[in-house]
Amino acid sequence: MPLPPAPTKRAALLSPDALDAPAHTSAKAPRRGGRAADDAQRDGHRALELFDERDRPSAGAGNPAAPEAMQQIETKPRPAPKPEPTPQPVRAERASAPTPTAPPAVRPRADRGTQETTRPRRTKSSGPSKLFVLDTNVLLHDPMCLFRFEEHDIFLPMIVLEELDGHKKGTTEVARNGRQTSRTLDALAGAKDADIGQGLKLDTTGHREAGGKLFFQTAPLDYTLPTSLPQGKADNQILGVVQALRDLYAKDRPGIPKQEVVLVSKDINMRVKARALGLATDDYQNDKTLEDGDLLYAGSYALPADFWTRQSKTVESWQSGSSTFYRISGPIVPNLYINQFVYFEAPGEPSMYARVTEIRDKTAVLKTLKDYASAKNAVWGVNTRNREQNFAMNLLMDPEIDFVTLTGTAGTGKTLMALASGLTQVLDDRRYTEIIMTRATVSVGEDIGFLPGTEEEKMGPWMGALDDNLEFLAKGDGGGAGEWGRAATNELIRSRIKIKSMNFMRGRTFLNKYVIIDEAQNLTPKQMKTLITRAGPGTKIICMGNLAQIDTPYLTEGSSGLTFAVDKFKGWPHSGHITLARGERSRLADFASEVL
Repeated sequence: MPLPPAPTKRAALLSPDALDAPAHTSAKAPRRGGRAADDAQRDGHRALELFDERDRPSAGAGNPAAPEAMQQIETKPRPAPKPEPTPQPVRAERASAPTPTAPPAVRPRADRGTQETTRPRRTKSSGPSKLFVLDTNVLLHDPMCLFRFEEHDIFLPMIVLEELDGHKKGTTEVARNGRQTSRTLDALAGAKDADIGQGLKLDTTGHREAGGKLFFQTAPLDYTLPTSLPQGKADNQILGVVQALRDLYAKDRPGIPKQEVVLVSKDINMRVKARALGLATDDYQNDKTLEDGDLLYAGSYALPADFWTRQSKTVESWQSGSSTFYRISGPIVPNLYINQFVYFEAPGEPSMYARVTEIRDKTAVLKTLKDYASAKNAVWGVNTRNREQNFAMNLLMDPEIDFVTLTGTAGTGKTLMALASGLTQVLDDRRYTEIIMTRATVSVGEDIGFLPGTEEEKMGPWMGALDDNLEFLAKGDGGGAGEWGRAATNELIRSRIKIKSMNFMRGRTFLNKYVIIDEAQNLTPKQMKTLITRAGPGTKIICMGNLAQIDTPYLTEGSSGLTFAVDKFKGWPHSGHITLARGERSRLADFASEVL
């Protein structure tokens, strides 16, 4: 692909102003120890010139717009801390901006994947604590939910314990969560000095982030529900308990302070009925990795139109093999992650497509990509057709990348590219011994019942996408070999592909395998962790999915295991992600994806 001409000046000619430019810090920067505040104090008003209006940090979180006020805070002597008998711990994710202190040691920039640049931070509430009444489905959805409410108290109605007892039998995920919740409740009740009448302290079992208490319904509560709600139904009994608690804690009484009562439920109809009765209610939000699917890390970054104009005097470039490297600096660097793709496209100028290979201090190194759209770089007869597909193929063919996530709508080529790169690296390069393919067996419609045969035969109906793409790959590779040649090719390909069920993955270890996890959007975060931790030495895992096609109940774009993996692995030097934007299946499929 055409590359921009190399600059004539080297990095040794960097101007002092460029070297002293402060790094822009995202909204989560206070977790790094207030580094943005230190940069703002040192550089004064010059920091404002390097930030875009939309990326400027807000006041109070390291805003360089107020260097004088921050200097006064830092120079003021700090009083000696007073010992407290029972300090309340604060969870790091919700804590407010830390008080500026001495600059901490600078951490390597390779672990920038833990920072977020778009999701706003939620600070800890400074108001009075609330009393949350948990529905049964919350406990069955997340058995650790008891410790996710920070300083607030939790109340469990007696009917919730009855329903929890009815779901503890079986081998399903719901049954396992029910048993784990019961063990957690037993551990809290059996802790030293535990008084169930006064409430059980939630931090007695080691979860220091939970500062509230757990209350059980130990006495009958007086409530009156409308006659239109059947009294014997469990959901209506929980609503009655919430109503009684709201009336009980509505005013300050001796020994009973005023407290807001909120029902937490995953059941939408339950929340609708609660609002109809005038009760405060909310969904359980802690299971969501992202509050909005649009905030998901895309894996690519478009360079501004004046990028080379700004970098012309400070960029350093060199050649290594067939790749060109660029070392850049400036305010764009803090927005980048390791293995993120950047591209420059402008009318009348040569385009550039590169990947971030190193981030150190205020500089980043970009490496140009291999062009898999060219016929000479075809992978098992497959050429990429657009920019994002070329990004994805560079990740799939890189032996240093152990974990790849691909998202995109139907027809973007996720399965085809994963299979083509896998066959090339298994049969031609001998980098891996075989391809293992699995997927979440979640039906789109009604289940058709039990399937006959062995494990692979039972998985056959779920692997229609594999068969379709293998037919295309074998047809393209056979050339003019005739019927016998195509049959031999199909037999060779089939011998190196194993189809496995996710139900039997526990305890396995894959050595030198190329693992493809299809339809990963239907996996929960716990299932995703189970599959990824199967990887042994030399194994590469590919996770593919379309977040718009989630069929698993109670899973959304924000709580899907695929979203969880993309968000947690971004910035890790041995992983990569790309969102495929354009469908290449057919004009009919592309139009249907847009209008239906």
